[in-house]
Amino acid sequence: MIIVINYFQVPQIIDTLCHLQSRDMLPAVWFIFSRKGCDAAVQYVEDFKLLDECEASEVQLALKKFRIQYPDAVRDTALKGLLQGVAAHHAGCLPLWKAFIEELFQKGLVKVVFATETLAAGINMPARTAVIASLSKRSDNGRTLLTSNELLQMAGRAGRRGIDERGHVVLVQTPNEGAEECCKVLFSRLEPLVSQFTASYGMVLNLLGGGKAIRRSNILETKPSSGKTLDEARKLIEQSFGNYVSSSVMLAAKEEINKIKKEIELLMSEITDEAIDRKSRKALPQPQYKEIAELQGNLRAEKRVRTELRKQKEAARISALKLLFEESENGHLPFLCLQYRDSEGVQHSIPAVFLGKVNSVGASKLKNMIRSVDSFALNSADADSELKEDPVPSYHVALGSDNSWYLFTEKWIKTVYETGLPDVPLVEGDTRPREIMSDLLDKEDMKWDNLANSEHGGLWFTEGSLETWSWSLNVPVLSSFSENDELLLKSQAFRDAAEQYREQKHKVARLKKKINRTEGYKEYSKILDAAKFIEEKIKRMKTRSKRLTNRIEQIEPSGWKEFMQVSNVIRETRALDINTHVIFPLGETASAIRGENELWLAMVLRSKILLELKPTQLAGVCAGLVSEGIKVRPRKNNNYIYEPSATVVNVIRLLDDQRSALLAIQEKHGVTISCCLDSQFCGMVEAWASGLTWREIMMDCAVDDGDLARLLRRTIDLLAQIPKLPDIDPLLKRNARAASDILDRPPISELAG
Repeated sequence: MIIVINYFQVPQIIDTLCHLQSRDMLPAVWFIFSRKGCDAAVQYVEDFKLLDECEASEVQLALKKFRIQYPDAVRDTALKGLLQGVAAHHAGCLPLWKAFIEELFQKGLVKVVFATETLAAGINMPARTAVIASLSKRSDNGRTLLTSNELLQMAGRAGRRGIDERGHVVLVQTPNEGAEECCKVLFSRLEPLVSQFTASYGMVLNLLGGGKAIRRSNILETKPSSGKTLDEARKLIEQSFGNYVSSSVMLAAKEEINKIKKEIELLMSEITDEAIDRKSRKALPQPQYKEIAELQGNLRAEKRVRTELRKQKEAARISALKLLFEESENGHLPFLCLQYRDSEGVQHSIPAVFLGKVNSVGASKLKNMIRSVDSFALNSADADSELKEDPVPSYHVALGSDNSWYLFTEKWIKTVYETGLPDVPLVEGDTRPREIMSDLLDKEDMKWDNLANSEHGGLWFTEGSLETWSWSLNVPVLSSFSENDELLLKSQAFRDAAEQYREQKHKVARLKKKINRTEGYKEYSKILDAAKFIEEKIKRMKTRSKRLTNRIEQIEPSGWKEFMQVSNVIRETRALDINTHVIFPLGETASAIRGENELWLAMVLRSKILLELKPTQLAGVCAGLVSEGIKVRPRKNNNYIYEPSATVVNVIRLLDDQRSALLAIQEKHGVTISCCLDSQFCGMVEAWASGLTWREIMMDCAVDDGDLARLLRRTIDLLAQIPKLPDIDPLLKRNARAASDILDRPPISELAG
């Protein structure tokens, strides 16, 4: 059963808890999509009593035993809420503490757990009710609605097998989401299964590697090969679940696309001029048909003229704008208005200040981006007479009043204004505004998002920076301009072309009205309405076909392609000879490592600079290799990070050159496996290895308990592998074993999961 709380105002947590308790819907898992939100919810309801005296005593006893056994794992900020029957459960908690909460929840001593969505999979915490605090969550692209798969994954927590006849799912209304959004998610289609199969260095090396390179008396010998051939490897890869699912879904999608294409072809034949004329001849008396047919012939001819005049008007507009922008290159940055319609048909008008043609602003990164999206990209008008008749659009760049950069062709310019920013230094001897903004535009890599497309080029935007904010504030609102400010209207050629097009539009409109007044129009309009209905149906079918095509592109099997890309990197780094299957020492080490990027880890561990490190310093460097995904918590008064020693910093700096070289090879072959090397948390691991207690290191700490514990476990795991790896210096093995022993102490040594 699903309940949508649809109050006029957003319900408070305590109010919702009261409803759940009164309806006997506890215990509950309450999903909140941030650690901070889970902790705040516990603090908010810590005075709301959900346990009776007997249950509270059991919790106190269990807590006392836990404190004696794991004193450093107790989460003091959560104790008050725990004694009332509520707790938080997320990746920021120590695994020992999370296991303790899970145990109390299973015993019925915790009535409500506030958890992040990661709890929705893989943990045994059966609940009668699942409460979902929001239907959207933050992502890299802002707030996005949950997918139906994500919602059902969390909803699946509701109902205890063998205890409850039914489970309850409560979707809580928020200021931004109500019943409409709820229905949208609930009734949307399930997303297809997508394989997470990816080729790794370790997998490729272990699959292809066979013969081992051995050096004896300065002669390189090889042992016999036992690795698979490329053909054998390909057959194995193509048997993966991802390829099976992809091929099955793709086959069904392609069949539906072909079916849609055939139906569209059939429907298109029913709305041609010949088909409409044939239906009209059959439905209307001869005199009425003859009159309408003659007028329709005239109308089609006038529409063709209108289309040609519209093209001439657009050409005149582009020519006029090119001339205006050429004149603005000297000492003037004019204001302009960009206009486009979004995917829902809503029109947007954007005031902006013109910076210049992309060719002239000197932004090399921007030029490369444009060349990849449009064929005419960076064309500029020349003296060729043919171009003057049909000018080629050019890409320009402007800064909007919303502090966003806009990349566009003349197609998207509604008008250009006479006023603008003077392109002169604010202080004598200073840089000109156009040069300043050109430098800002090329300062760093920007992610450009597409707003609209047309046959005359696209409209793109990217967010500006704090440095461009003051410039954007100087762009006036559109209401402050008058028609007299519009320079485009001062072009005689454009005005003449616009007037001719306007007159032709009126002529077409008059002909339509004349047809509407004919005696047989009532019956004829029914034929036209049927044709419009068919056109709408064709439009919907094309949308469906496009969606299926996109789906095919997303799930197309790519396992073998990734396998070969990784193989090429392995070959270039001399880890393995793919043809002879001879595995070299680097490859032998990499094939025995477990990690995110086995080749990168092998390169580091085979580096001689690690031999100079003490065990504590080695632990710090290894932490820098496995710290991906560990984040500083965004909270005030929790901003302390231990600084790594100078030796560790120097080693990280030296390794960075090696990392850059591997990344360049990966980029060359299209491989995107990360090469982690981050000194941000090395000092914390060094401090723990140096003997600091857990409470000392967590005092005013910059990361959550769970994150630091996870980092330490990863570091210990890497250090524990080193003594078992082939072709590693014995000194490094001894230091790794010592570092692992130092790190692996309570509460880290007793982590339960």
